[in-house]
Amino acid sequence: MKSLMCFVLFSFFFYASFSSQEFPRPLILEYPDGGVSQEELYLQCTSWRVAVEANNLNPWKTVPYECGDYVKTYIMGGSYKLDLERVSNEASVFAKSVGVEKDGNDAWVFDIDETLLSNLPYYADHGYGLEVFNGVEFDKWVAKAMAPAIESSLRLYEEVLSLGFKVFLLTGRNENLRDATVQNLMNVGFKSWDKLILSRGAEDHGKIAMIYKWEKRNEMVKEGFRILANSGDQWSDLLPSSMSTRSFKLPNPMYYIP
Repeated sequence: MKSLMCFVLFSFFFYASFSSQEFPRPLILEYPDGGVSQEELYLQCTSWRVAVEANNLNPWKTVPYECGDYVKTYIMGGSYKLDLERVSNEASVFAKSVGVEKDGNDAWVFDIDETLLSNLPYYADHGYGLEVFNGVEFDKWVAKAMAPAIESSLRLYEEVLSLGFKVFLLTGRNENLRDATVQNLMNVGFKSWDKLILSRGAEDHGKIAMIYKWEKRNEMVKEGFRILANSGDQWSDLLPSSMSTRSFKLPNPMYYIP
């Protein structure tokens, strides 16, 4: 009876409150006699994270308050690292399985934030996704050029280069952060790439990330490049058109970019 009551209340709240801007709150409704057990809370938050990674919960602005500790534990407790390594291992198998053509037009596209560079030092100070994203504060962090490398991504990156892929870095960072981005990448081991593409301000202003990155990939294809692989932590890094032969989605339950 309690489960039925919780489901009915949650369903009502969801359909009454959902908009294109906000994920409904609270994610988990408490029972009248004392609340959800820690085991059920863990299961609910695991279900939420899986739905996020599958792109079944979009758009959303922050991690649900009830899942803040869960996300922190996932990120810092080792599971996140294992998931990152699994993606890189699968990407490595693919990279070695395809024959790179001698014409030099086979490309691998990489996102930067939470794909090559980790912004965990920033998000540790901002609730691991509990706070609404603040672009001004994040840009201040980026300008410091202090983000560490995601080690499994660095290993993949070096392997991709050694196999002869053209490497394109495609990020939503603003053009005025180019120098800081280059410095940061170089400092942590990403020593070479064929093109670094950043948002150029006025011409890209107002575009959602999915459209911006789709257009940039279209330009690559028109220039004759074959996008064999694409690695990113957001679905907007990978969809909807000029898609790669294989796309590799890295985990990220801390934020969503449309």
